[in-house]
Amino acid sequence: MMNAKPKIVCFGPGPRFKGGIQNYNTSLALALDAAGCDVTIVSWTQQYPAIIPREFVDKSSRADLLQGSQVKVVYLTNYNNPLTWIQTVNHIKELSPDKVIFQWSIALQGLPIGFMVKRLAKLDMEVLLDLHFVIQKENANLDKWLTRMGIRYANSYIVHALKTYDELKVLFPNKKFTLTTSGERGKEGIPVLKLFHPIYDLFKPDVRFDVQKFKAENKLRQHVFLFFGFIRKYKGLHNAIEAFARVAQQRDDVSFLICGESFWHTLNKDSFITKFKQALFGFAKSIFLKKQDDERTYQPLDLIKTLNIEERCVVFNTFIPNEDVHQYFQVADAAILYYLTATPSGIESLSYNFRLPLLATSVGHFPETIQHGFNGYLAKANDVDDMAKQMLLILEQPINRENVAEATKEMSWKNYAAAILNQKQPENEK
Repeated sequence: MMNAKPKIVCFGPGPRFKGGIQNYNTSLALALDAAGCDVTIVSWTQQYPAIIPREFVDKSSRADLLQGSQVKVVYLTNYNNPLTWIQTVNHIKELSPDKVIFQWSIALQGLPIGFMVKRLAKLDMEVLLDLHFVIQKENANLDKWLTRMGIRYANSYIVHALKTYDELKVLFPNKKFTLTTSGERGKEGIPVLKLFHPIYDLFKPDVRFDVQKFKAENKLRQHVFLFFGFIRKYKGLHNAIEAFARVAQQRDDVSFLICGESFWHTLNKDSFITKFKQALFGFAKSIFLKKQDDERTYQPLDLIKTLNIEERCVVFNTFIPNEDVHQYFQVADAAILYYLTATPSGIESLSYNFRLPLLATSVGHFPETIQHGFNGYLAKANDVDDMAKQMLLILEQPINRENVAEATKEMSWKNYAAAILNQKQPENEK
């Protein structure tokens, strides 16, 4: 029986970590808190094997994302210490929640998450897995096995794209699933809630921000294309830079603003510890990962010099603190999402909160959320000429930002939380 004030555990990275999954887990916790739930974030202390040569903790942001809420945070689970997996299960048992929502975003976490989900799903609580993927982007040999281990025991699932639902059915052909877009749990089959990726509202426009001053200080031209977020190979920044170079040959009034940390270059490369981790990690990758999928040598920013567009590109190759995020979106005319493969994108959702039109490739879920010519333009995947064509088109036929708002009006965290809680929203509150 549900409590008068539902108890919810959101398992995933807490606010001290970097990245989109942290933003997502924090936003979900805040939405459930606003819906009147008693919410606890149970977080990793270390999310990945200790040999991974990367800094995952946010040491730059000053803003408290949970300020003004009643959300509690417990940092407990260490990937490298199975005793903490047991402690996490016991702690969640003690909290006695009605629902536990696990963030599933990487196959590597299959063993600890699978261990915890298997034990909690047998108890008197609904264990949901919020699936940001089923088929891993990097396509390592162990991914399918780890994914099966990690997600097979959940009571319910959440997906953000029909592609993910189809992949779930392929992964577990003997399970019966029931798809719902309202959050209603049926009596037959394992419920799969097909929900949108909500609009991030952690980061809002600042009406006091001087756009023209920022442009002048950073030598940005009239029209600004934005790439934002971790620099990963699957995001296709190399194609975006090449496409922009072709646009810059035809237009003098354009700039490319690139903001984000190179994913595998966050530690001091000269330190002994970093070199040791790089060696171990490289060995592990050589065993389990296809050579072409190892992105540690991915350096798309080098193309800027090669293509002689240094004066047209402004690069902030660092992690952007939470309190500074708004300014990069406020100066932009469009966000670039020329991904090679895609699951629902946090950058897409973040852009919507600034009513920013999108330029994306026709991969993954993008054709589900981007209406070509209405709230953005879609380019052919891996076709740099078509990417450049769409960039020129958005300058010649700009997207009305009211269209962006219209296309995303029901993609709120309030509606998302209501679906998870199986509470139908009144029409006038959508």
